[in-house]
Amino acid sequence: MATPKKGRSASAQSKPGRSLALILIAIAALTGGMFASGHTKPRLGIDLAGGTSITLEAVPEAGNEAAINKTNMDTAVSIMERRVNGLGVSEAEVQTQGRDNIIVNIPKGTNSEQARKQVGTTAKLYFRPVIATEVSGGGAASPSPSPTGSPSDKPSGKATDKPEATDKGSASPSASPTTQGRAVTDALKADATPSASASDQAKASPSPSASGGAAADASKLQEQYTKLDCTNAKTRSAVGDGVKASQPTLACGKNSQGQWQKYILGPAEVDGTDVDKAQAVLNTQSGAGWTVTMDFTDGGGKKFADITGKLAKNQSPQNQFAIVLDGDVVSDPYVRQALTGGNAEISGNFTQQSAQDLANMLSYGALPLTFREDSVSTVTAALGGDQLRAGLIAGAIGLALVVIYLLLYYRGLAFIAILSLLVSAALTYTIMALLGPTINFALNLPAVCGAIVAIGITADSFIVYFERVRDEIREGRSLRPAVERAWPRARRTILVSDFVSFLAAAVLFIVTVGKVQGFAFTLGLTTLLDVVVVFLFTKPLLTLMARRPFFANGHKWSGLDPKGLGAKPPLRRTRRPAAPVDTKEA
Repeated sequence: MATPKKGRSASAQSKPGRSLALILIAIAALTGGMFASGHTKPRLGIDLAGGTSITLEAVPEAGNEAAINKTNMDTAVSIMERRVNGLGVSEAEVQTQGRDNIIVNIPKGTNSEQARKQVGTTAKLYFRPVIATEVSGGGAASPSPSPTGSPSDKPSGKATDKPEATDKGSASPSASPTTQGRAVTDALKADATPSASASDQAKASPSPSASGGAAADASKLQEQYTKLDCTNAKTRSAVGDGVKASQPTLACGKNSQGQWQKYILGPAEVDGTDVDKAQAVLNTQSGAGWTVTMDFTDGGGKKFADITGKLAKNQSPQNQFAIVLDGDVVSDPYVRQALTGGNAEISGNFTQQSAQDLANMLSYGALPLTFREDSVSTVTAALGGDQLRAGLIAGAIGLALVVIYLLLYYRGLAFIAILSLLVSAALTYTIMALLGPTINFALNLPAVCGAIVAIGITADSFIVYFERVRDEIREGRSLRPAVERAWPRARRTILVSDFVSFLAAAVLFIVTVGKVQGFAFTLGLTTLLDVVVVFLFTKPLLTLMARRPFFANGHKWSGLDPKGLGAKPPLRRTRRPAAPVDTKEA
């Protein structure tokens, strides 16, 4: 009877328990990690858990239609992804659709509503000097408090946010209409930022250098400011439309009391692209509470130093600048000294949420294009649950058909195949559950389809190996040597097949976007796990089973019955005949 070769194959045959122990330890470790992390279920995507899908359309600016191109659209997608994920919203999908549309899918969950609001806020971010401000809608003029507090420990100094300054400031009134008109005229000059205080402006005569056109523009802007009612949503949404960054403008924003303020703002001195990084920080040393720190780019730091240096020389309210996003003033801090260190800190009556919101806007607020919200659709969790149930039912049907086929065709060998499928399913489930909090992987419906397809791929690997073993038995070998001789040939076929499947999944993942990537990711993951399971579980388990009489003796229900397979007579070793000896004498 033929015997297996000694060496590496013999060692593998004699110690299959090591491989089985290794994969069982891996399953135990992954399961323990899953329960320890508290994430015992895979995260679900928007199509299964529910959420909001927003379609944004790029709006071309007059004379600059060419700005809507692939580069700017890709940049906008990147910024929106960081903006939404910066709020802690996991698995938000942002992708382009066609030439000028961006689709944003926000799963239902914590901060998803806030994320939707910030995604819809798509205009550019600007830092503008405040020329005049007052409560809108017929209220009394808001105080223009004096700067308070000591400089920050940072080299750049500190800007105090309006809520804190208002509580401590004096009740000096805002600039009068005449003063405001004068300030607007000054804002149209080359230096862009008023250099005189409010009291000096009231005493000063009109500047002879201001052109007639500038005076007319200032008068028109002053008239619009007088009529502006920021409590009217329709009026508020049209503020600043068509105004360039280099021009003064009107804006609206809420103060610390929740009242709408209206502003006259000077030309933009710094924009969002000049902010390198912003973050919310809990300042426990100075007792300032939640603050927002900003780090500027090299060029942005110089521009910010210039504007804060000019503002710091003026009396209230001209020592104030506004951070404007999409026509809304999201913050209007005061400045007491030039901030020259390339960074700054904004403090005030911030909550953790408001500080994080402002930091997120500063970090990711500048988009290369202007967008408008084209459509918003909501996916309910009930619909997602129906889709998940349908996918699971389809997977169960597919798995049941595979099991029935294995039982009918392979009989006892089906036991090994079913155990291998269970091990593969356990590995897949635990890894997907751990990938949720680790890389924000979300299981969507295409990903479920990828897992269903993987059942066939995994079963195919078992079939290849089983058929190689049966071929060896047909050649007249007993089971134990047949298992070892069949493995090298089956191994090559399995590796080539899985490599092709993994390559297809990798290419699909790279060239596609959105939900199709979920299908590709799951397919690639399960293909890799198929190799692990076949090498570390299926092959060692079959080696052990080959030592059991039920399989080794070829029981008719084992699936390895030599008579049922039409085996040839057993192979026997025979000695080669001795070479003939010439007995003739020379």
